[in-house]
Amino acid sequence: MEKALPEKTAIVLGGGGARAAYQVGVLKAIVQFYPRNHGIPFKIICGTSAGAINGTSIATHASCFHLGVRKLEWVWRNFRTEKIYKSSARGVLGHLCKMLLMSLQDDRINTHAGSLFNSDPLRDMLNQLINFIRIDRNIASGALNALSIDVSCYNTSRSVTFFQGSHDITDWHRDRRSGQRTQLNTDHLLASSAIPLIFPSIKLNQGYYGDGSVHQLAPLSSPIHLGAKKILVINLESPHKRQPQELTHHPKVATITGHLLDTIFSDTLNSDLERLERINATLELIPEEKRKSLPLTKIETLVIKPSEDLSQLASYYYKEMPTAVKAMLRPIGIKQDTDSSIVSYLLFEQAYCSALIDLGYQDAMCQIDELRDFFAITK
Repeated sequence: MEKALPEKTAIVLGGGGARAAYQVGVLKAIVQFYPRNHGIPFKIICGTSAGAINGTSIATHASCFHLGVRKLEWVWRNFRTEKIYKSSARGVLGHLCKMLLMSLQDDRINTHAGSLFNSDPLRDMLNQLINFIRIDRNIASGALNALSIDVSCYNTSRSVTFFQGSHDITDWHRDRRSGQRTQLNTDHLLASSAIPLIFPSIKLNQGYYGDGSVHQLAPLSSPIHLGAKKILVINLESPHKRQPQELTHHPKVATITGHLLDTIFSDTLNSDLERLERINATLELIPEEKRKSLPLTKIETLVIKPSEDLSQLASYYYKEMPTAVKAMLRPIGIKQDTDSSIVSYLLFEQAYCSALIDLGYQDAMCQIDELRDFFAITK
């Protein structure tokens, strides 16, 4: 059924908080191409932020693609914000009071990470849901070739890719980014998904790490270093369908913050995709006999992204957000009709996540012919 070597095919799952539910819908569309006992069709999995959590979950079920997608879909369709961060009035106020007291302490005494929300529930959930031992087993059996998680190091302002993979994959070092073989665990996922200021940074070894999208200059670097020749990218950037309005005053904090989040999670990936397309186009102009001597190779890509405005979609489900969280966001101008994408990243509620899964499935089905060609699937 497959013509391309699956170990050379990678999937890149970008970050985006609650938006990552969209990725599950795309995976749900792809899995229907394969029989129930089939392994994953992409043996290289690269994830960042919430995408790293999805990718790791799939990696632990690499030998049974259907089971991995079903479990992941069940988790997202049954999400509550309280499973990601403390969202009750007591939890929110208690955490804010703790942060206030910490700010009054001397830096030599206060060594805890500051954040807007307490992400302890996410740690508990990951410990319950993900069996990291399975990653090594799947690599040993050949069901998986490599899994990578991108993080940002606050000590060095570098992007670091932590990975587990087959023995032929070596560490790499480039300008402001590197790849390090390690034994992945919950802390790596928490670090990669620690959105700046919103969730606390994580200490790994002697460094402090946060969301992998912050210092990520080349999101497609990881799969290429891990050996990928074909890359499926599930991009969480969505079209902004509200009509641009002439500003009569300075943009509000909510609008600026939304722009910053959009930039962190999408801009570098789009730039890297454009760069890869230019390299591919240039290589096509070079005769094949000369192309073999070059240190570059053509990388085939397929990008799937939302067809709907996810910020607008989130506004429909704004009332589902916990009252305490809405009260906290209101002072910076976040309301149901606010033109800001913040809610679309923080709304970990069933109705919104289910809508994202359904949208991801529909968008993937609209590209079904391209997906068949990409995975070399015969009808």
